[in-house]
Amino acid sequence: MGDYLQPKTLDDALAALAAKPYVLLAGGTDLYPARVGRPFDEDVLDISRLDDLRGISEQEDHFRLGALTTWSELIEADLPPMFDGLRLAAREVGGVQIQNAGTIAGNICNASPAADGVPPLLTLNAELEMAASRGTSVIPVEKFIINNRQTRRAQDEIVTAIRVPKPSQATTSTFLKLGARRYLVISIAMVAAVLERAEDGTVAAARIAVGSCSAKAQRLRLLERALIGQPISPDLAAIAEPAHLSRLAPIDDVRGTAEYRLDAALTLVRRALARLGEDS
Repeated sequence: MGDYLQPKTLDDALAALAAKPYVLLAGGTDLYPARVGRPFDEDVLDISRLDDLRGISEQEDHFRLGALTTWSELIEADLPPMFDGLRLAAREVGGVQIQNAGTIAGNICNASPAADGVPPLLTLNAELEMAASRGTSVIPVEKFIINNRQTRRAQDEIVTAIRVPKPSQATTSTFLKLGARRYLVISIAMVAAVLERAEDGTVAAARIAVGSCSAKAQRLRLLERALIGQPISPDLAAIAEPAHLSRLAPIDDVRGTAEYRLDAALTLVRRALARLGEDS
């Protein structure tokens, strides 16, 4: 094994990254399984002791989720309905042991097409706070993930938090996942949806994202535009059409064919819209 560092402050962690490349270790729920059966010879920077990267707080115009916030902490947090979709996704991240250890930022940085947390974060317009010795920056989750397992994180950067802006209208959200079984499964397709409600009971804004059907999760902006101004009811489901999924590019693999994934994604989108229509 290479060098192992476990800094106690963010400044120390950033100084180490500025000196040479390290593999970042947070919860380890992705890092360790990926190295089963081969020597673990990388230099590792364990950031799990950085308390500044923990905690959930409410700011004037956004919510801030520390990068080391675990899925279990998110599930138990007192958050408004706009986070219901993200909480439902959190319950799908492995079993309870994984939820206790796995971090939200780790799920994003791993950049798997099947990352459960990414579609709901896209629908929340979430942004990432990034820190390096040379300064800080903020980038939308949608721009941060480039492709399958590829992100815009520079070698000397650490994700410090996830920011979720507060919407101007009452907001509801949900998440649906299809797998070969109910729990402990990589998804065949998954859908997150957010609706913002206007005072007259119509859709003020809609955000729909589909995961496991492209190299990275995709927003369905054609459908989002079609939903604006529509009365909020279960009938919203009928608005979703195959053409609205044109951005998706699913593959054939052991979990399902591309054709099946597209059909499943459309069904999940319609179910998500019907659920939000009933709940509003």
